[in-house]
Amino acid sequence: MNIRLAATLAVLSSSAFAAAPNDLNVYAGQPLASGSIVISDSDSAKTMTGAAVEIPKAENGVVAVSKSAKAKKDDALTLNFNKAWYASLRVQGGKPVDLRPYLDKGVLALDLKVEELAEGGLSFRVKCGDQCERGVPYVIPARAAEGKGWQHLVMSASCFYRDGDDFSQITQPFELNGTGKGKVSIANVKYQLSGKPNVACPDYRTVSVTPDKLNESWSISWWTERHEKKLADVKQLGKSAQVVFIGDSITEGWEKSGAPVWDRYYKPLNGIALGFGGDRTENVLWRLQHGEVDGLAPKVAVLMFGTNNTGHRQEDPKTTALGIKRNIEELQQRLPDTKILLLAIFPRGEKPDDSLRQLNDKVNAIIAGYADNQKVFFLDIGKAFLQADGTLSRDIMPDLLHPNEKGYEIWAKAMAPTLQQLLPGAEKYAWDNVSIGGSGFVSGLITSKTEPGLIYARTDVGGAYRWDVKKNAGFR
Repeated sequence: MNIRLAATLAVLSSSAFAAAPNDLNVYAGQPLASGSIVISDSDSAKTMTGAAVEIPKAENGVVAVSKSAKAKKDDALTLNFNKAWYASLRVQGGKPVDLRPYLDKGVLALDLKVEELAEGGLSFRVKCGDQCERGVPYVIPARAAEGKGWQHLVMSASCFYRDGDDFSQITQPFELNGTGKGKVSIANVKYQLSGKPNVACPDYRTVSVTPDKLNESWSISWWTERHEKKLADVKQLGKSAQVVFIGDSITEGWEKSGAPVWDRYYKPLNGIALGFGGDRTENVLWRLQHGEVDGLAPKVAVLMFGTNNTGHRQEDPKTTALGIKRNIEELQQRLPDTKILLLAIFPRGEKPDDSLRQLNDKVNAIIAGYADNQKVFFLDIGKAFLQADGTLSRDIMPDLLHPNEKGYEIWAKAMAPTLQQLLPGAEKYAWDNVSIGGSGFVSGLITSKTEPGLIYARTDVGGAYRWDVKKNAGFR
């Protein structure tokens, strides 16, 4: 028996197993007794009462479900979606079902036909409570199945289970989730007490430390290309880069809304930002193992990621923390002389009781212990983003997750004292904007490494001034 299910199955009596049907038909031409088919996008939901239901979206987008004949005696459901961040076909409601008898050796089986998915993705989900939703990603194999007709899929029911979940009263035993653009059909959805799986699912206990690309429908087209570009950038900078930032979309934002701040604070240090939108700890790890810091020798590496682990998977904080720790270990192997500045995951959500912010806070409490204050240093600047009452303002993070330019300025200034301590000779490169009249300002001061007393002043308009302290005694 699977050890992680032992505690759950121990509470089931032999009569419960005897009462469990061989098959639990979730959808076989119709949903479970008194249940319903519901479609939804990110803003609304509709219940299917006839042969079709549709949620129109802006700019010719749509989320729609219709019944279609799969065979003479079977009805299939077809989910059609376009320009959808979230498109859902759910079987829900009715009498709650007990899925515990299926967790040990049971499977979820269904027939799937993919007509179009070149610009979309799929996942299968089970909702197991108000704060409990479990999913199995199926993006890559679903795309591979496009145009190949009906296929019979079998996945372990335990793919949807995590230690501590209560699967005794499930009111939403199945969801087909689509993103982007696609047209897919399902039929004969059922749980069986036994079966041979042909669909793999990630182990929730180890996924955060298992290197992998970010294979989401919205990332496949650009993720690898961005990685290759970063390899080229790293090769060009080489050992001249004094600081490297490693993270997710928040770090990627240094190239977007944070670019003006970056140019003032980190461009003179030949800094590089290795941030990828959507990345979780396992995706950062894949990038590190595939050359993104090779050839660099920065004085400091700034790490800040993990919010996509908690946000995307509502992951156990211990699991996310292990993913962060694994990346630290990888970075220490590849950059043994680099000091690591590990930042606490930034606050998200408007209020302190936001569930995802609380998960991040628990992660931060764990990773703070990774600092040895010799090679690894921990810094929590989260309060710098917050109001006195702990709320997060949209003036700093418009979507309550990603900073705007004002937010990046807060980040840079809050981190500056610690970063200057970790950068040898950092005082030579610390600056604030100094007006030089007209529309320009001095953006940085750099001392000559070969001539004592010689200083170069960078300007925001691309020029540079040479200043010899010996010849200009009044310089300040």
